[in-house]
Amino acid sequence: MDLPATDVEIKPEKFEEVKEAGPSYHCGLFDTEIVHKIAQEFLPGLASACVDNTTGGLFKSPASVAVEIRKEMVEFLTLRSETFVAESVILEGGPEAEVSDNPYDIISNFVDDFASSKRNIFSRVSGWLLSERREDRIDDFVQEMEINGFWFIERREVIAQTLLKNVDFKNIFHCNMKFNSAEELSGHNPQCGFRTVDCTNEGCNARFCAAHLENHDSICPFKVLPCEQKCSASIMRREMDKHCITICPMKLMNCPFYQVGCQSSVSQSTIEQHRLENLQSHLLYILQVVHKDASLDDLKKRVEQLEELDSPGRLAAARDVRSLTFASKDLEAKLGPLEVNINVKVSDSEDHIESPNKKEESAQSATQEEGRAELSIEPPNKKEHNESPPQEAEEHNESLPKKEECAELPTKDCSDSPPKKDESPKKEEKPESPNEKSRESPTKAEDIPESLTLKKGQTEY
Repeated sequence: MDLPATDVEIKPEKFEEVKEAGPSYHCGLFDTEIVHKIAQEFLPGLASACVDNTTGGLFKSPASVAVEIRKEMVEFLTLRSETFVAESVILEGGPEAEVSDNPYDIISNFVDDFASSKRNIFSRVSGWLLSERREDRIDDFVQEMEINGFWFIERREVIAQTLLKNVDFKNIFHCNMKFNSAEELSGHNPQCGFRTVDCTNEGCNARFCAAHLENHDSICPFKVLPCEQKCSASIMRREMDKHCITICPMKLMNCPFYQVGCQSSVSQSTIEQHRLENLQSHLLYILQVVHKDASLDDLKKRVEQLEELDSPGRLAAARDVRSLTFASKDLEAKLGPLEVNINVKVSDSEDHIESPNKKEESAQSATQEEGRAELSIEPPNKKEHNESPPQEAEEHNESLPKKEECAELPTKDCSDSPPKKDESPKKEEKPESPNEKSRESPTKAEDIPESLTLKKGQTEY
């Protein structure tokens, strides 16, 4: 059965492709500190690439190739930054691999790789690469480009922002927010954490992103802080150390009487109070220096006497050791000499009286010991002293007949002979040493027996 014909024409419906419009307004704010730090690395990298590329060339200089190498450098850095995330994942072991998230380190490695690629055969010599002359040429060329304005810092920061956006995949150093309208974007900018702000401390010209405001405030040298030693003053951070060690009233210092014995450390503001409260101890220290032999009890009594006599308050007005010493001496002149213990005086006098006798006894004992020591010491000429006893024995034997003859003769004849000395030494006389005997009694050639005479060729010892 055929279907009835109708006059209605069926036309295919046309569906218009409707594309959802995504956010078209990006924030585009960056961490200004890291951007400036990256931009400063471009100029030394370019200088090293130009110097190494023209090393050994006679017709090229670093300045002649700087423009061309700068263009190549920008293209190289942009390409490497765009493929950084993919290269990191592939080369370092998958999406869970740890990748450095510091853009400065990443881009610095890119700059070093570009400079290494521009070294020619002469610059690849290890001696040249490590030489000081190469480093000097690079530094000189960097200064030349800065003076001539070859590559301004503002243009370098624009390139650094692009590179930072490519490698900062965690959005730590730039804002990645997007908005549908300009109104939304303008409302976000005053609140964005990466907006540029100026330091509010007077005298500081630093500029940084708002996210680093707290960090900068903790280290800003121009921030005014209360004194660290709890005084009432407010000082800049950079002048705090100078204030604390010079004019701060709470600065700790030694007592003015430290050199005589007071070991106290007090603040500068309370030094006057400490001096007045410890006047007795300070005065006792002074008297111990002046009267070294006096006892502590005597000195304490002297301190009480000085305080009673000090009516105008001169001792309390003394601010240091010198002034207190002069004041105490003036008062002591009025009091008279220091009274010390009588028993100590008597004992001292007895010791003083007995000292001469002790000196004489010690001198006599010393002389006796010296005489014994001289007798015990063997003389150097051993042979001469060993032969002296026989000689003395012979002289004694010869003197015996003379004594017998003298006894038979009358007393008149005996008186003619010279008197003989008593040979027995007195007890009070000092014993003579062998050396002295040999000097006082020289032997005659007639008295020496033939057995004791030296034969020809013999030497005397």
